[in-house]
Amino acid sequence: MRVGVYVAGYAPESGGGYTFERDILMGLLDLHRESKHTFSILCPARSSTQVQRDVQSTGLTVSSVPEERGLSRVATAIRRESPFLRAHWRRSSRLDHVAGAAGVNFLWFVGAGVHYTDLPFLTVVWDLQHRVTPWFPEMSEKGLWDGRELSHGWFLQRATGVVSGTSVGQQELERFYHLPPERIVKLPHPTPAFALAAAGEKTDSGTLAKMGISSPFILYPAQLWPHKNHVNLVMALQILRERHQLPLHLVLVGSDKGNRDHVMETAARCSVSEAVHVVGFVSRHDLIALYREAIALAYVSWCGPENLPPLEAFALGCPVVASDIPGAREQLGDAAIFVEPGDPDSIASGVLEVWRDQGTRDRLIKAGHDRAQKWTASHYVRGVFEFLNRFEPIARCWNSSK
Repeated sequence: MRVGVYVAGYAPESGGGYTFERDILMGLLDLHRESKHTFSILCPARSSTQVQRDVQSTGLTVSSVPEERGLSRVATAIRRESPFLRAHWRRSSRLDHVAGAAGVNFLWFVGAGVHYTDLPFLTVVWDLQHRVTPWFPEMSEKGLWDGRELSHGWFLQRATGVVSGTSVGQQELERFYHLPPERIVKLPHPTPAFALAAAGEKTDSGTLAKMGISSPFILYPAQLWPHKNHVNLVMALQILRERHQLPLHLVLVGSDKGNRDHVMETAARCSVSEAVHVVGFVSRHDLIALYREAIALAYVSWCGPENLPPLEAFALGCPVVASDIPGAREQLGDAAIFVEPGDPDSIASGVLEVWRDQGTRDRLIKAGHDRAQKWTASHYVRGVFEFLNRFEPIARCWNSSK
């Protein structure tokens, strides 16, 4: 088959999505000659320069996809409300036009987005949290829940295959969207390549001073959404500083998604404002230094079932304290201390154990190192190759060039 590999979120500021997509793309570029299939890279026009730069020495082609033309509000509403009209009004997407011109007969969507296509395709689901935790405003307000449900309902049920990293994720796909198990491909999140590559490098001793950060500190790299649970972490920091007299600081890395003021108001009420450092988006160089110097990563998000920062921490020797949410134990195994995300005392106890018990700290670092090596981008890409091989006998049953 000629497979169109669609890469969408190609901006570092997009966080984990960028890390994941670029790692998988680079893994494919290293391994594509192992596959009997041929590959063409597709991307939005806004990302084409960066993608071209990565692909240029491989011999693979890159095709940019223009933005879809917009519809009027009335037309959009009609298409949403009427399956019959939606079916008969939907024109071929620009993605399909570009894929057709490149001779593509199967699409692989590397990132978790929704795209309209008439081709068979493989996609990935990182989470279905609008179904699992619909009460968070970023999941539901201003029609977000409705929009996600409409788009996911079509896209996931229409997919030839859907990648999920955990058994919990697979069960959610089966329960929420009635996907048959044979159409779900289980491929865990790979450990980010930058963290694996940096594991043996030395830390720049001036990084923390440059950022105005005091040691010792807990690290939490997560964009400031309500579901990331910064508030309960701030309350845990108060317990650690006041009840246990620990001189800990908290470093929050990530873009403000509207919840920064609320988090800092909580810090003020807890009398820990001077110990909470919101540093925003940082370079990978600085992020690596933060992981290496942190007492622990406190990854206390309400949402999963998979997350990338604990894998980054594993690779860089940073002990992990993580929310005990569905899927977390499957992803992280025995390499993390699990805490209740809604209980500041539980979060504080997890951090306290890492602080006080060197044996626990050493055990977590060793187990994290082993876990980080278990799944890489190469494992993931080869898993996709296996899926493509299974589907090829079906794809050859029609003339895809028409």
